[in-house]
Amino acid sequence: MSGIPEQSLSAGQAENGALMRSATFAAVGVALVLIAIKLVAYFMTNSVAMLSTLVDSLLDLGASFINLIAVRHALVPADREHRYGHGKAEAIAGLFQAALIMGSGVFLLFQAAERLYNPVPISKSDIGIIVMIASIILTILLVAYQRYVIRRTRSVAISADSLHYFGDVLINGSVMLALILDLFFHWPYIDGLFAVLIALMLLYSAWKILRTAFAELMDEELGEEERKNIIDLVTAQPGVIGIHDLRTRRSGQHVFLQMHIDMDGGMSLKDAHTISEAVETRLMAEYPEAEAIVHQDPIDINDTRERED
Repeated sequence: MSGIPEQSLSAGQAENGALMRSATFAAVGVALVLIAIKLVAYFMTNSVAMLSTLVDSLLDLGASFINLIAVRHALVPADREHRYGHGKAEAIAGLFQAALIMGSGVFLLFQAAERLYNPVPISKSDIGIIVMIASIILTILLVAYQRYVIRRTRSVAISADSLHYFGDVLINGSVMLALILDLFFHWPYIDGLFAVLIALMLLYSAWKILRTAFAELMDEELGEEERKNIIDLVTAQPGVIGIHDLRTRRSGQHVFLQMHIDMDGGMSLKDAHTISEAVETRLMAEYPEAEAIVHQDPIDINDTRERED
């Protein structure tokens, strides 16, 4: 028995879709503001650490724009050509984001190495500090909203976006610290050193995004805790003797569950159908975004009892 194919979004999914879209527009808007103020600050300070955070914001804009397109596509309901929906567009967007972030990390490593080899004094550090404070405040507000959306939607694309914007909070903080140290102590190598640290943080963020995106694209099973919860829900249904061949995967806003349930082979087809419907109802109550395929396996209870005796 199979769950009902989703040809249109449910009310909950429509609400989640609206949240996801608003998060992508917010990310694009914040990225544009940050690029504008950081560009001015870079030309005023001549700081490679400031350049690094400007490049990062440029990549944020590109990644967030890709997210905007991917989320819009991922929310399109299942159709004749895409029976399982378009949810993996989110994971594909995550791969693009990871590639962009990784490229920026490598670029910044080369820029930082050159600045360490040939240090250049930073000018107007106070302007840079003010810009970094504004950047941190804006980014924290964005990340807080993204985290709210992630809790509601479990979106891979928004998670990836939030992950590197959270990294931006750390990056902007480290750049501000570098500017403060240069302002008071005039250390010639501090600018390049912080740029190296920022580049390494970017590369680490890219790896985490890649790991999450590949998990979805390769149909990785849900976590052990979620699988155990599914088993407990199914076996709690009266009439279900056992469960086996449980298969799970996530695709964007959808979770797909496949399983075989053991029931008394002597019951009628109508009763077996009713129990299977009840199992699906339990699963949908816990996982509203899920589609469940439940196969009934008849077993001889008497044979089972004889074996236990």
